[in-house]
Amino acid sequence: MHTYSQAFYALKEELTPMYDEREASAIAHEVMLHVTGLDKLERLVHKDKELTGEQQTLFTQACIDLLTGKPLQYVTGSAWFMNREFIVNEHVLIPRPETEELVQWIIDDNKKENLTIFDIGTGSGCIPISLKLALPAAIVTTCDISEMALETAAANAKKLMANIHFIGMDILDTEQQNNTGVYDVIVSNPPYIPVAEKANMHSNVKDHEPEIALFVPNDDALLFYRAIAQFGKTHLAEKGFIYCELESSHAQETKALFELMGYSNVEMRKDMHGNWRMLKAQE
Repeated sequence: MHTYSQAFYALKEELTPMYDEREASAIAHEVMLHVTGLDKLERLVHKDKELTGEQQTLFTQACIDLLTGKPLQYVTGSAWFMNREFIVNEHVLIPRPETEELVQWIIDDNKKENLTIFDIGTGSGCIPISLKLALPAAIVTTCDISEMALETAAANAKKLMANIHFIGMDILDTEQQNNTGVYDVIVSNPPYIPVAEKANMHSNVKDHEPEIALFVPNDDALLFYRAIAQFGKTHLAEKGFIYCELESSHAQETKALFELMGYSNVEMRKDMHGNWRMLKAQE
């Protein structure tokens, strides 16, 4: 059996060819927290304590998964979003910090009572749950085509005590849209990466995160934005807003699409890295 100290340094050494030393160290610490339930200081105090048989098995499997490129968040089963811990698995995208900026924009804009919000493509539920917790008077509904994603999002809603309405729906199927109402805010982080770009992506993403939530046909990068804009024409309240996360290389095209479809006050914002990442459009 490894001691806590031996396990940490063994994993860090194995990860060093894949990551720089600082990142390898950070990942190893997260794995050890996952395996032992103890933070860095607590493990330092007990550095010579041996892993139990169950912990050793969990540690060994985590090492195998990480060395095959599995993202840390899927190994530990959790990811942080807006200072809350969400359950994640290979049925949902790992929440990104850039998406927090989109959620914060919605929160800052919408303070009125009786707000109704519809989220398209819930994944882990990080967007609708964060909105509900920040705007507790809002009525929040979310949908996804994936039953497994809906199950994960529902587990997160229960864990974080957020009252969310869930709908199984394919936004590209107009008949399924009859199960929805009219909303003050429609929000989505839709698939937007052309399939051709898959070859250039890091294996952590392309080999492990759900393709259905990532990719669009090469000849129709705006497929989901068009569907969202059309959905808004019949399901957005008067003077309501659509908010979307963008793929920066198609940001201007997406803005033009919403303007062409009759939306007003179409605005884009850059993310923390200086990329055009967010759009707001008013009905």
